[in-house]
Amino acid sequence: MTKRQGLRDLDGRTVVVTGGARGIGAAIATRMHERGAKVAIADIDGEQAALTAAGLGDDAIGRSVDVTDRAAFAAFLDDVEATLGPLAVLVNNAGFMVVDSFLDEDPDRADLQIALNLTAVVHGAREGARRMKANGGGHIVNVASAAGRMGFVGVSTYCATKFGVHGLSEALRRELHGTGISVSCVMPGLVDTELISGLDKTRLLPTVTPDYVAVRVVRAVERGRFAVFTPRIMPLFVASNAIVPIGVMDRLMRLLGGDTLMLGGAHSPGRRAYDARTGEPGAVAPVDEDVTAQQPV
Repeated sequence: MTKRQGLRDLDGRTVVVTGGARGIGAAIATRMHERGAKVAIADIDGEQAALTAAGLGDDAIGRSVDVTDRAAFAAFLDDVEATLGPLAVLVNNAGFMVVDSFLDEDPDRADLQIALNLTAVVHGAREGARRMKANGGGHIVNVASAAGRMGFVGVSTYCATKFGVHGLSEALRRELHGTGISVSCVMPGLVDTELISGLDKTRLLPTVTPDYVAVRVVRAVERGRFAVFTPRIMPLFVASNAIVPIGVMDRLMRLLGGDTLMLGGAHSPGRRAYDARTGEPGAVAPVDEDVTAQQPV
């Protein structure tokens, strides 16, 4: 049996969380800081990143960073290591999701999903791993999704990016074995963040909180675990998708509402607010709704 690699003790370690200003990223940053880690938050919303970091207290910083810009992200890591110390944990969490039919999806938004959800993770993991190798080891956490193991109607491009993140993580885990660098891949289902704004609840999966995900991520880093599923029933769905005949699985998904889960809320007021914050062309956030802005998965 392969011995698990884990950091065991996060006290005094430097942790970087991308997309950490809100939602899952902020929850992970909080839990890491509670374990004694020094935390750096990277987010396109620099003001909110700074506020979230300030709320953590000492040994936490927040910066405005476009993680799709390789040079900018490398410069950010230089700043982090100069300020907080050698990089020990990198959490690639930044991302967003467009809900629309594949034929109607805006091509520019599709390209941005690929750039942010996948390409930035590839470059970020490489930059982080190089530094960790020089520092004697570390841990990379890539936030994928249940949509990285199962295809869902209405989020085809998003699924493609998250399948890519899972494949990258699995390959890296094997390639980095023996270097002192371990890898985790996080595969949440529905998480109560703005990412699922406007979407209906479903019998298919229970919704979990960002903190629930964060607790499991910290545990995975400390124990060197690769696969992080939330909720706990998720592995059953993934296994079923792999072994159940495809026609049977298709009928089961329709029966449980998996074929309408995403598209049913694609043009709802809540969804329009999320699209407006993430730059959907022509989207206007409703002014009479209190929409909590949280970082998507």
